[in-house]
Amino acid sequence: MTRHRIVVVLLEEVLPLDYAIPVHVFGREAPEAYELVTVTVGGGAVPVAGGTTVVPDGGLELLRGAETIIVPGYAGAVDRELPGSLVRALAGAHRRGVRMVSICSGAFALARAGVLDGRTVTTHWSLCAELADRFPALTVDQSVLLAGAGSVFTSGGVTAGVDLCLHLLRLDLGAAAARHVARRIVMAPRPADGQRQFVEPVLAPPGDDVIARVQQWMVTALERALSVKDMAAEAGMAERTFHRRFRERTGLPPLAWLRDQRIARAKELLENSELSVEEIARRVGLGTATNLRVQFRRATNVSPREHRRSFTFGQA
Repeated sequence: MTRHRIVVVLLEEVLPLDYAIPVHVFGREAPEAYELVTVTVGGGAVPVAGGTTVVPDGGLELLRGAETIIVPGYAGAVDRELPGSLVRALAGAHRRGVRMVSICSGAFALARAGVLDGRTVTTHWSLCAELADRFPALTVDQSVLLAGAGSVFTSGGVTAGVDLCLHLLRLDLGAAAARHVARRIVMAPRPADGQRQFVEPVLAPPGDDVIARVQQWMVTALERALSVKDMAAEAGMAERTFHRRFRERTGLPPLAWLRDQRIARAKELLENSELSVEEIARRVGLGTATNLRVQFRRATNVSPREHRRSFTFGQA
């Protein structure tokens, strides 16, 4: 059997878990199917974010034999310009039809090489806005753990790289092989379009900003049946004006933003309390357990019970 050649590109300040994931999944768990090598721009050791260094197998010349290239995340990815030799090598590999993969902030490297142009991609949730702003030729979906098809794949932050590597295993070797490796690494296998990426709710600071003040008020009143009329009254605006300004500020209609906050609060209560689904539904303003289940699955692709179980150690 001819082994599939995977080349992992290690940039300076590479994130340790990001590069360890493909090394472990492909190099350790499936060595009969994959030949895995690591490279750096100059072929020498590079620093790892958080300390220590890592020594690669060689330089960029090893990219020429790659069938899959994986770029793990690296510190300072938003602002760091990459060596022209690397950008050209990644772009050339893409043109040759090599499968191109990024984990976490590694998406910035693929974006700089033009690999992601015209595609829907993802990265760590905290970097999605920066990626979308700096590379308008691509579309960013911050909610998913992984995005891609064909010859280009991207993943969300850190451990989402495990989901991506298992997905590639599934594509290459079949579902049974992916399940076997998932069991070996004690990871529950999820479908590629399954669990959503965690997104920390970020509220603008209170102050003179009317929209920020209303956002804060909405979050403290989740249990109430709020309407756009209520929100506009709190802001002292006409409904149409409030709706327009809220959407300009947040990118979402007011009720959609409020729904996301309710789901986020429901997640928090599922993870950190023993409250019943019925009580959580009441506290977050979704009324009934049935409505919470419907809204929660629509937003996350899992049920409240499944979400809670994933955060409860020792529970079957």
